[in-house]
Parts: sequence; C-alpha cells; structure tokens
Amino acid sequence: MIRSMTGFGRQQAPWQDGSVTVEMRSVNHRFLEIGCRLPRPLSHLEDSIKKAVQQRCARGRIDITVSVQGGKGRAGSVNLDQTLAKQYYQALRTLKKSLKLSGSIDLALMSGLRDVVSISDQPAEDPKLEKVVQRLTTQALTDLATMRAGEGKVLAEDMRSRIQTIRGRKTVVAGRSPLLAQEAYDKMKLRVEKLLGSDTPDLPRLYQELAVFADRGDITEEIVRLDSHMIQFEQTLNSIEPVGKTLDFLLQEIGREVNTIGSKANDAEIAGQVVLMKAELERIREQVQNVE
Repeated sequence: MIRSMTGFGRQQAPWQDGSVTVEMRSVNHRFLEIGCRLPRPLSHLEDSIKKAVQQRCARGRIDITVSVQGGKGRAGSVNLDQTLAKQYYQALRTLKKSLKLSGSIDLALMSGLRDVVSISDQPAEDPKLEKVVQRLTTQALTDLATMRAGEGKVLAEDMRSRIQTIRGRKTVVAGRSPLLAQEAYDKMKLRVEKLLGSDTPDLPRLYQELAVFADRGDITEEIVRLDSHMIQFEQTLNSIEPVGKTLDFLLQEIGREVNTIGSKANDAEIAGQVVLMKAELERIREQVQNVE
C-alpha cells in the first residue's frame, strides 16, 4: 500500500522529575531530507536517529525534535550578550540626556534588561537518558509511519476512484471512435463532389486519398495505450515500495494519450470527454505529489 509523505509522531516519557519528548513531523519533498534538533549533550545521537529514519522513509522532509524538560542533574550555562548591552546603554544615555533624567546607569540596571543575561540549561550526559531517547525515537517513528500509511490508503482510494471515472470517459470515447473515420470521409467526399462536380479526374484515386486522410484521425492506438497505462497505475497503487515517482511518470503518460486523443479526434463530443478526463488527471496529480 502506498504511503503519504505527510505525517506526525510524538512520544513522551518521564525522566527524573521532568520528561523527555521526541517529536517528528514530515511534509512533501522531492527527496528524503532529515533535520534534527537535539540538546547539545545528545548531539552524538543524530547520526543513529537519521539512519533509523532512512530505514523507514524514502522521501519527504522530516523534522525531528528531542527536548528534555525539568529534571535534576542538568548543566546550566550563563550567556551574556555584550552587543545588546551596549545598545541598551547607548539608548539609556540618549534617553537620560534628552529628558534630563537623574539617576545612574549601573550594573544592577543593565543586568535586569531583557536578554542581556540569559541562562540556558542542558541535560547532563547520562547513558540512561540516551536509551530513553532512542526508545522514544523508535516509537515516534512507528507513529509517523503509521500515519503516513493511513493517509496513503486514503490517497490510493481517491486515485482509484478518479481512474475509474477516467475509464468511464474513455469508454464513451472508444464507442465514438469507430464512427470518426467514416464521418470524416463522408464530409470530405461531399465537399470534393460539391466543388468539382463531374469534372473530378481519377475519382477512385481521390477517394483513396480521402480515406487515408480520414484514417489519420483514428485514435484506436491511443485508447489501447491509455487503458494499459491506467491498468499499470492501479497495479502500482498496490505496491509496498515507494512509488511516488513511478505514479508521476505514469500520470504523464496518461495525460499524453488523452491530449493526443483530443488533438487527433477533432470531434466535439470526444473533446468534451477529454476536458473532463484532464480535470480528473489534474486532481490525481495533486494527490501524487504527496505520495512517498
């Protein structure tokens, strides 16, 4: 069964007096692209997490976030933004001068300004924490894959339904096709006879040329190929392998046959059916862009 490239997975577990969370989000992408955001002490797990994702997913942009909330034994760090502090200082001096304010711009005032001094905490390195993250990653990846498979099933059903609609339009076209050559021949024959009358030289040869011209509008081959492509498309929807690119290729071939039928037939009724088939193909194309 085909899989969508859109999905979400999230797993959380208690850790000391806090919690550990692994979250995965995937969206459409031409290839497989993986982004990881981990606390610095867990950054060495990035490669193993990416390899685990690569084993389950073939296409899509997948963003993975690992966060540790609360907990004891966390390593904190104090960050000082000197550039911002200097900007604050200059702004306060300007304000003090322009408004003729009293008071001093001292350390107590500067350290209390927003983002001048900030504290970031990171979980301390702990083998047990690494195992928890790895377990949650596996579980979140399973959730992600399950959602992608579920949405893929819905996409497959929708595309099958639309292929059946196109097949119905094709049946109408196929029923109309045998009449086209004879109608074209009769129209041209009548025109020639009306223009030339009894002065037509080598009338059998002229009729032969008219028959050849009318036969150029025959769409039997295109109808056969169209039916073959649609069968392949439906069979591909049952594959367990990533088939997004294959479906896209088959859709192009189906569209090519439909366009050729419309241009060769030169018939109002068939042209109407071609327009309806193109509308369904466009809707299928939108769905295929989301298939892994």
